[in-house]
Amino acid sequence: MSSYGLATYLSTAQSRAALVFDQRLVDLSDAAKAVNGDAEPGWLAGGLDGIFRQWEDVRDEIDALANSAAKLVADGTLKLLPEGTRVAPPLRPERMFCAASNYIEHAEEMGTVLAAKANSNPFIFMKAPSCIVGNGDAVVKPTRTEMLDWEVELGVVIGRRCRYVSIDNALDVIAGYTIVNDVTARDLNVRDDFPFKFDWFQGKSWDTFGPIGPWVIPASVFGDPHDVSLKLSVNDELMQDGNTNKLIFNIAEQIAYLSDILTLLPGDVIATGTPDGVGMGRGVYLHKGDVMKATIAGIGSLTNPITDEADSRS
Repeated sequence: MSSYGLATYLSTAQSRAALVFDQRLVDLSDAAKAVNGDAEPGWLAGGLDGIFRQWEDVRDEIDALANSAAKLVADGTLKLLPEGTRVAPPLRPERMFCAASNYIEHAEEMGTVLAAKANSNPFIFMKAPSCIVGNGDAVVKPTRTEMLDWEVELGVVIGRRCRYVSIDNALDVIAGYTIVNDVTARDLNVRDDFPFKFDWFQGKSWDTFGPIGPWVIPASVFGDPHDVSLKLSVNDELMQDGNTNKLIFNIAEQIAYLSDILTLLPGDVIATGTPDGVGMGRGVYLHKGDVMKATIAGIGSLTNPITDEADSRS
């Protein structure tokens, strides 16, 4: 099986689906026609959001299509899109679940005292769909924050409607993997006007606070998600350098926990937690003109510059 990804790219202001081979894109419709003749499969009509909503029914066909398309790319029959083709978010999840304090070193740098794992469950919060931006898109710094921070995370895309999933079977419901940057306004995560001291909605759900992408690597070709390098740099200075082998609650445990509470749906995304090296742990925060680059082995890099709210209003 050839390794490949699935991307959404912009062509004359239209979003189109693409296959990704070695960081280069091939239009998915062109690939389907090259492999199958003039026939375009019906599942292409809804873009990647539609594809992930019906992943169980189409994944084998897409794997086979990608494998055949890779051979056509290699022999020059199927043309790559130009270098620098702009990608959009690969999908726009209606629900993004995020794991907090899921690496011991990150909990320590934040001053968080964790209970023993045996006496605990994952701590999950949600980010609004309007947070979502793609590779190259700006993250807008609100005027109300002076503590804008970064968090590189392995993102999991759910590919099957499921409830009460066992830990042993949990990885089977995954469609693929992507990069998530859980951008956070640390000073807006807390408040003193209520007896409830934490406000994760206010700190994490601003527009643009959920970069995702640049594409999704299907689970069938990704390998072991529990031994993956994660890095994040700001202005080319390495800030985070971790590995998913240090997750407290692994991906299967997170899926089992969530599916015990609610029905997971195809296209849901889980951001599985961030390693240490965030700005709050260093006393360093993001400002207009900074550039974040989140990199995960086997996927690629997700790059986002920082602008401020005044720019977005002008």
